[in-house]
Parts: sequence; structure tokens; C-alpha cells
Amino acid sequence: MTLAAVGIVYGDIGTSPLYTLKTIFDPEHGLALNTFNLLGVLSLIFWGLTMIVALKYVTLMLRADNRGEGGIMALMALTLSSVTRSSKWFTPLLMLGVFGATMFYGDSVITPAISVLSAIEGLEVAAPALERYVVPLTIVVLVGLYWAQKHGTAGIGRWFGPIMIVWFAALAVMGVINIVKAPQILAALNPLNAFLFMLENRFIAFVALGAVVLAFTGAEALYADMGHFGKKPIRAAWFIIVFPALALNYLGQGALLIINPAAIANPFFQQLGAWSVYPLVLLSTMATVIASQATISGTFSMTKQAIALGLLPRMRVLHTSESEIGQIYIPAVNWLQLLVVLGAVIGFGSSERLAGAYGIAVTATMLCTTILTFFLTRYRWHLPLWVCFGATGFFLAMDIMLFSASTLKLLHGGWFPLLLGAILFTVMVTWKRGRELVFENLQKHAIPLEDFLASLFVAPPDRVYGTAIFLRGESDGVPHALLHNLSHNKVLHERVVFLTVHIREVPYIPLEEQAKVIDLGHNCYQVNVEYGFKDEPDIPNILAQCEHHGLPFEMMETSFFIARQTVISAPGGGMAPWREHLYVAMSRNARGAADYYQIPPNRVIELGTQVEI
Repeated sequence: MTLAAVGIVYGDIGTSPLYTLKTIFDPEHGLALNTFNLLGVLSLIFWGLTMIVALKYVTLMLRADNRGEGGIMALMALTLSSVTRSSKWFTPLLMLGVFGATMFYGDSVITPAISVLSAIEGLEVAAPALERYVVPLTIVVLVGLYWAQKHGTAGIGRWFGPIMIVWFAALAVMGVINIVKAPQILAALNPLNAFLFMLENRFIAFVALGAVVLAFTGAEALYADMGHFGKKPIRAAWFIIVFPALALNYLGQGALLIINPAAIANPFFQQLGAWSVYPLVLLSTMATVIASQATISGTFSMTKQAIALGLLPRMRVLHTSESEIGQIYIPAVNWLQLLVVLGAVIGFGSSERLAGAYGIAVTATMLCTTILTFFLTRYRWHLPLWVCFGATGFFLAMDIMLFSASTLKLLHGGWFPLLLGAILFTVMVTWKRGRELVFENLQKHAIPLEDFLASLFVAPPDRVYGTAIFLRGESDGVPHALLHNLSHNKVLHERVVFLTVHIREVPYIPLEEQAKVIDLGHNCYQVNVEYGFKDEPDIPNILAQCEHHGLPFEMMETSFFIARQTVISAPGGGMAPWREHLYVAMSRNARGAADYYQIPPNRVIELGTQVEI
């Protein structure tokens, strides 16, 4: 598990040495390359890795698990369940969680672009004439990576761990070789150098912080991947393999720059001399592809959670592994993300230009995570207020400083993830609000189910052979599909089942607890299905579970009646007209309920109904 964690969890942060130092000392920042500044910058990186990654994420955040699951979606669900819906904090925390999630999407777009681009840029070191081929080669690698997603990672995934072990070993060895040549670089381990650097350079040092944060990218990913690997393997991988390798390589690059300041053009690929450039390009390309794969898989997982939590419309979700339920592929997300990634590669053209965009996405997600953690420690763990402020206030101060430094790059790429985030945020809150408006409209015309059944069986209609299952909303009255069926066909099935799906704010519900059966009399039943936001909806499997509750099903004698809602934008009330039209467009293109819940299509009868918002 630790080997697998090295391959998947730490790919992003593990490839940061490719571009961090050359971005920090980019001439645009105005930071002079000298020993004093090198020691200060490397001290900031080392203690940042210690405080932000090791202390905040590996030690503290891995404790904030939602039944074993991590990531900002799981943290948001956990926090919201702690403050309850009636709390004044519920909506602000929901909005904060959604914003943090959209920033994670921005991060997941920039990671493949900057990682692969920086790896291919090594060719410029070997042969400057190859510079014009960097972007085309990057596009080829990325298109191949996204095209391969539909096949899953089951076949090649077993190589991820060993390749990344080789990568981290190479980082450590290169670092040691260069540290031996200039051991004075070890003075960077003294935090006083970071303090003196900030004090001496002031505003320029503050600007440089926006690039220093590149060394911490991927910290959020290790928290999000907790559910796949568990806390112990992630912690073991960090302290035994990743942290030592990263620290040694950053110090090694610093030692190289003391000896040869001209290497700042691309210090990573010059650590061992000209002979090593092509092997390093090959190894770093493999490492960045693995890092990108982890981010893409994280995007699929995040999207599935957002759908379950009612923040995005239903989409087609394919499973790429028979044994691993977490390995999924969402075609719509895959191809949309590829288009945006290619746009970033072509538009920015180099890893230095993309770095400004990267920092703001990472620090914004970190900031949201810290604020949510404060409410978690206060309202769920019930710790004293001074402990909550002490535990999160220190990290909050660092996050605010890093985010503020990143915003200085707003006009130099920082706008890119913010634009992506704004679009996704608008989509998510519009979908959530649209669903609420549809629910409110249906509630106005809802007929209480128990009262309806009582009056229906005073003079019951003819009953026909078989079982009818009507999908019903969480607080709906009589399903429209039942009313239509009675109105047009004048019959009722021999056995009638009302099925309601509830999504709980936990990742998983044990299989034996997912179905609850209530006898309504007259051979009518209410089946309540409970899923966590990471559970795979599978209604046929739920019906099989119902047999343990005394309600067996024969699929060939069962019909599913589903009301397909056609949403219409009406003037007055609701949302702004453009948002209503956006919701209507998403609603019409959303995946059908029958398909989403894996109901056999030959057993489904759909009846249309119109809903105004």
C-alpha cells in the first residue's frame, strides 16, 4: 500500500522540483540569484514542506476523515453535518466548500499542463534548437494520456509505484551528489535564513512566495486520496521516501546554483551534466504522466461525489476495473478537461508562465480546507475555542500569506484558475438552486401519499398481475407517474412499491443497511434506499437486498415507472433568466434516472411531466 501511495498520492508534489526554483528566480520577479537569497528560498521551501505538508496535511488533516474518506468534498460534507441545516453557518460553509472544490478542478487542469510541459522542456537543455517542438510534443503526450483513460489504469497502474520509487531515488541521489560539492547549502536548514531573507527583501520576497508555493502543490491530493490507501501508508510514504528525496533534491539544486549560477535557466536537468539530460527527460515525462493520471482520476472521483451531493447533473460514469470500485471514467469530464488543458498549454506556452496560474489554485484550496477544519474541530470534535484557534490559526496565517502572494500573479496567469472556478461555481450553485426550485414547485402540488392511498382503496381500481415500482423524491407526495398511470390506464398493479433514494453526507453506507422496507397496506410498500456520496447506485442490487426484508422481486415481472421532468423557465421569481436557461439546458442533457441507477432499460416506462421554475 505504501508503494502504491508513492505512485499515486505523491506524483504531483514529487514532480515540483522540475520547475520550482527556476520559477522563483525568474527575472520577472526581480530576485537576485546569490547565496544569501538561495539559502533563504531553500529554507522557506524546507520549512514549508515541514509545516504545511508534514504537519498540516500528513499529521492534522489525515485525522479529519469522513468514515475513512478525505478531500475537500468529504470535509465539506462532514462539516455541514456538524453545524446542521438550521445553523447560520450552513450556507456560507457550503459555498466555501463548493469554491474550494472548483479551485481543485482548476488545480487538476493545470497539473497535467505544467508537469508534462516542464518535463519536455528538458529537451531545450540538450539541444536549444528543439525548443519549437516542446509544445507539440506536450500536446501529443497529453492527448495520448486522455485517450487512454477509457481503458482504465488496471493494466499499467502496477508500474506507477516502482517508476515513482525510481524517480524519488534519482531526486535523492542527484541532490546528494551536488550537496557534497557545496555543503554550505545545508545552512538552509536553519529557519533563521528564511526569516532574514523575508526581512531583507521584503516586497520582492513576498512576490517570490507566490512561486515558493509551487513546492507544496499536491498536498491537497494526499488528503483526497486517503480513502484509497489509508492514513498509515500515506504517512509512511511521506516520511520515509518522499520528504527526504524532495529536501535533498531542492538542496542539491541550490548547491548547483552556488557553483554554477548560469544553470538557473533549468537547474533540474543540469544536476548531473549533459550526459543525463535525455534519460532525465524520459524519466521525468513518465513521472509527470503518472502525476497527471492521479489528478485526472481525482477529478473523476470529485465529479462523482458532486453529482451525489446534488451539485452537478447526472453524467455517464463507466467503471474501468472489475475489482476496484474507485476506478471510474466519466467521458464528458475527460474530454472537457483535455480541451481546457490543451488550451492552457497552447495559450501559456511554457511552465514559467503557467506557474502563476498554478499557485493561486493551490493556495485557494488550502485556505478553504483550513477554514472548514476550524468548524470541524469546533462543532464536531467539540474542542475548546482556544484549541481550535491554535490548531488552525497558525496554518490560516500561512495560507493567507501564500494566497496573497499568489494573487500578485493575477494578471500573469492567476486569472485562469479563477475564471475556471467562477464558471464551475456558477454551474454548481445554479444546479443546486434549480433543483430546489423544482422541488418547491412539486411540493406546491404534492398530494400526501398516505391520504391518497386511503381514498384510493375506498373504491379500488382493477389490479393487474406484476409489480410496479415508482421512483419518488425524498419529500414528494404521490409520484406523478402513478397519477398518469391511473388516469390513462385505469389500473393498479398487484403489488406497488414506492422507491426513494436518500444521499447521506457520509462516503459509504454498509450494503446491509442501504434498504429499508415499510408496509403501507393493500400490498403497497415504501422502500427507502440510503447511499453515501461515494456509493455506486445500483437499484437491482438493492431489490435483491429487499428479499431479506420479506419483499422478494422477480425482475421479469417488475416494471419501473419514472416521471421524466421537462423543466421550463417561467418569468418572475426563481433565478435570473440566464441562470434558469442554464439549468434547463443542463437538465435536458443530464443522464436519465433509469440509466444512472442501473435499472434494466427494457423494464422502464417513462411518463413525462412539465415543471416550471
